Amino acid sequence: MLFGASAAGAEPSIEDKRRQAELILAQVQELDAEVGAAAERFNGANYKLDQLASRLRETRHDLKRSRQQLGIARSHAGERLVQLYVNGASQSTLEIILGAESLSEVLDAVEANERILEQDARIIGDVKRLSERTKKRERQLVASRTTQGRLVRVLASERDAIAAKLSERQELLGSVRAEVERLEAEERARQVELRRRAEADLTRQRALAAAQQLRAASSPASQSAPAVSPPTAPDPTVEESPTPEPPTLEPPTLEPPTLEEPAPALPADASRGAQVVSIAMGYLGVPYKWGGASPSSGFDCSGLTMYVFAQIGVALPHYAAAQYGLGRAVSKSELAPGDLVFFRGLGHMGMYIGGGNFIHAPRTGDVVKISSISEPYRVANWVGARRVL
Repeated sequence: MLFGASAAGAEPSIEDKRRQAELILAQVQELDAEVGAAAERFNGANYKLDQLASRLRETRHDLKRSRQQLGIARSHAGERLVQLYVNGASQSTLEIILGAESLSEVLDAVEANERILEQDARIIGDVKRLSERTKKRERQLVASRTTQGRLVRVLASERDAIAAKLSERQELLGSVRAEVERLEAEERARQVELRRRAEADLTRQRALAAAQQLRAASSPASQSAPAVSPPTAPDPTVEESPTPEPPTLEPPTLEPPTLEEPAPALPADASRGAQVVSIAMGYLGVPYKWGGASPSSGFDCSGLTMYVFAQIGVALPHYAAAQYGLGRAVSKSELAPGDLVFFRGLGHMGMYIGGGNFIHAPRTGDVVKISSISEPYRVANWVGARRVL
């Protein structure tokens, strides 16, 4: 009885620690998901920043070209003014009138000179306005790039703050798990000792019972008593034992789900899907890394798909939300190897590989691995799938 009490006394401590570990693990998983989403927001901000930088380069190129055009237009106008000045010395308006044979000839000559000047002025005005518009666009893009740069820094800070919390929780989880393991080891040792003592007690009790039977058998009065008829009573209970056997033959009901896997029709380009899946499988075990997009540095979720698809000539942006805008939507029942799958408000993604599974770079401290899209967490956070092949 004392042994039973000590075992029961040890149990609540282990259960408390297990519950604590489960609670911290849930917090770690939530923080992991937040870090993944924050990393994707950071990726998205960087993606937009790159686009702004590209547009700014194009605008500056346009501005340079418009300035060159303005210079050429001004040069041509200057040359014409010089020509008019030089010609004007020998052919004034009076000379044009005196040399003309008719009034229409006079008007045509004067109008021609004025038209040339108006055309030059119009060209210069157009180029100046283009130059001013381009300058304005440049100022706007510079301002947008500055704002976007600040946003990138804020998101990086947000991501790092969440990561710091995650690191703290992971440390605590490690210590609690170590405590659980220690308590479980102590409990296993305690159970071994309890079993050893119980078996020793049982051996003593059996020896005592045997001695008592021996003494009873040696007395003359007990000789007539051994005939006991109760053995006939257990027979009905023996007949009842075969009844539980049939239910154990029911596991074959697990076979139908395996027959449902080949049901979805594969797309016409299934070979490319198989090819990209084969490439992705080669990176199983590569560590997760924020912003990572290569086996040497590690992968984040969108970095993995970007890198893998690039090897078959398909360019994807390093941003889950941007990848979600590519290709065409497919339902879960239509999923085929190579389709992109998205979760948690586009904060996480992976690539479907068949059999209800997908390959992905899940979270900090983890590696590229295979998971099921049917896990409760995945089902609850499902967003959709896209086919880009």
